[in-house]
Amino acid sequence: MTFIVITILIGCLSTMAVYGRRGPWPPGTPAARPRLVVAGGTYEGSQGRPSDVYVLQERLIAVADGGGATRFGHTAAALTLGAVVVARPQYTARREQDMEDCVQEAHRAVRTTALRNPAVSGLISTLDMVVLDPGENPFLRYAHVGNGAIWHCPKGGRPRSLTTPHSFEGGPPLRAIGLESDLASDLGTVPLHPGDRVAIVTDGVIRAVGAARLAEFFSRGASPAACLDGLYDELAAAEPKDDATVVIADFVTV
Repeated sequence: MTFIVITILIGCLSTMAVYGRRGPWPPGTPAARPRLVVAGGTYEGSQGRPSDVYVLQERLIAVADGGGATRFGHTAAALTLGAVVVARPQYTARREQDMEDCVQEAHRAVRTTALRNPAVSGLISTLDMVVLDPGENPFLRYAHVGNGAIWHCPKGGRPRSLTTPHSFEGGPPLRAIGLESDLASDLGTVPLHPGDRVAIVTDGVIRAVGAARLAEFFSRGASPAACLDGLYDELAAAEPKDDATVVIADFVTV
């Protein structure tokens, strides 16, 4: 039964996205609607063992990279993001603690599955997620566990990574969803202004392209889709062994 549920989760999460509503806005809705314009994709690694899953919703972006040196890495990532979608952090209060609560839900989901089924006892996953909180002073909440990265690229400024990898010299993550009984994530907020860019990448991208090259791509004025295309060309040349996921989002208000 567990594997039937997992299979359904993987199928749903691989295609999950929320697009803008069609039709007239309700009376009183302001003309300016803060939102994230997003492009994302996973470049499949050459080893043929899928590991990455991502979810794009109107104000939520979440990326997970399943590991543990088993063929169930994709399962761990799917369980992680399934818990995130159920927790709906974009609809909670505008607090960092709500992001931590969401991380803990994902952690419990992965650990519970691993403890109940010895065949998948090595389930672990990274998690990087951001939530857009619009309003008079829009900002981004974020949570990070593992060796992926979240970048903030202010319009006209220098891109910077908001997170530090939980790994040692490019090795496996020392902190991950499902890895230990107690887990603390890295949390934070960053103010957003029109034209700012946010990007999330898994470690497969970092190893293949490098942080300096990523910063160069993210600082270009091209659209998220054009930036993603350029990074795919770089990944094709590098031929990464692991899955490499990139999600790029521009903050707009019109």
